[in-house]
Order: sequence, then C-alpha cells, then structure tokens
Amino acid sequence: MKEYLNMWKNYVNFKDRTTVRGYWMAFLFNVIVSLILGVIVGIAGTQLSFLSGLYALAIFLPGLAIAIRRLRDAGKAWTNIFWVLVPLAGVIIYIVILCKPSVADDGVPVV
Repeated sequence: MKEYLNMWKNYVNFKDRTTVRGYWMAFLFNVIVSLILGVIVGIAGTQLSFLSGLYALAIFLPGLAIAIRRLRDAGKAWTNIFWVLVPLAGVIIYIVILCKPSVADDGVPVV
C-alpha cells in the first residue's frame, strides 16, 4: 500500500527513481482498484459507468510518472515507454525492461 500512496504523492515527479517492487506493487493496486470499479459498475449498471473512465483519467499522469521513474531506475531512457506502441513484441520488451534490476548512476546493477 505504501508504494501505491507514493505513486499518488509523486504524481508529477519524473526525475527520481522507482524500484521494481515500487512499480509493480503500484501496478497491482491499480489493477485491483480497476477490478473493484468494474464489479461496482457491473452490479449498478450504466448509472456508474463513468467511474471506470474517471479512474483511468485520474491514474494516467501518476502511471506515466512512475513508469518513467522505473525506466530511469533500470538505466534506460524515458523514450523506452514507446515500446508499448509496438503490437505484442513491444509490450513484451517493455515488461522485460521494467523487470530489470536497479542500476546505479555508473551503470553497475544494484544488489
């Protein structure tokens, strides 16, 4: 939960770094919240369908910021985020990059 709250606190911070655990825990909580909203919308019908769209809009900038911080921590440029635009193979490459261990500023992996 701490990582999820840090994502919201640093929603416009594109300069620092985010660990592998920090990124994936925030990702997991986003998926859980989205699933809960989906269930609520499914039960309530179309009256609350705007909730899913509103959450997706709210999470866009924090999600972008945490992804860029994670890329920086993995020793990659922020432009690697565009791998997601390549169908299938690009998403796989992007996930592999996000799973790489943290790299120090001198390029040596951090243990």
